[in-house]
Amino acid sequence: MDTFSGIPGAAFQFYSELESNNNRDWWLEHKDVYESSIKEPLTLLLAELEDRFGQAKIFRPNRDIRFSADKSPYKTYQGAIAGTREGTGFYLHLSSDGLFIGGGCHTQSPEQIAKFRQAVDAPASGERLEKIVKDVADAGFEVEGEMLKTVPKGYDKDHPRAELLKHKSLSAGIALGEPDWLATPDAKEEIAGRWEQLRPLVEWMNQNAAP
Repeated sequence: MDTFSGIPGAAFQFYSELESNNNRDWWLEHKDVYESSIKEPLTLLLAELEDRFGQAKIFRPNRDIRFSADKSPYKTYQGAIAGTREGTGFYLHLSSDGLFIGGGCHTQSPEQIAKFRQAVDAPASGERLEKIVKDVADAGFEVEGEMLKTVPKGYDKDHPRAELLKHKSLSAGIALGEPDWLATPDAKEEIAGRWEQLRPLVEWMNQNAAP
């Protein structure tokens, strides 16, 4: 059985060229590069990390162009997510800019948002999240997510965690480019190490915002 040996530089060159050649003919001509340099390494990587981070899904490379003015057929990045709950987990993608690593909760229903805000409001869970977010930011991740412009109705505008209450989704990510280790087997533990830094955030969201 094959083992993960790294993500080759050809993966990033593929996406650099795709940005200027986003059409079916070019894709079919270069599909072997996609399969060998992107899909296969990611499949092996995620399989080897499954015991630690949960079952993974590699997203389709095709764009949904039904309701988009942009009719280019392919995504200019390859994303994947690992985890045990819908919309919450550990994320990565490859693009012409290199490797991006993230984690958290990207989509929430109105019920989940209400549950999230209740947990942010509660002193014990809210203060725990506040510390997690600080630790994640201190580790170099950018904290992000869809937010309201003001504190939601029903909460004091001077709430000690007012900024967290504004979130409708909450995640964090970091762009790593193409570090030397990325094309080597060491990439597995480097990626796992970043995901471990995000584990407290993912677990908090699983406990306090997941359905």
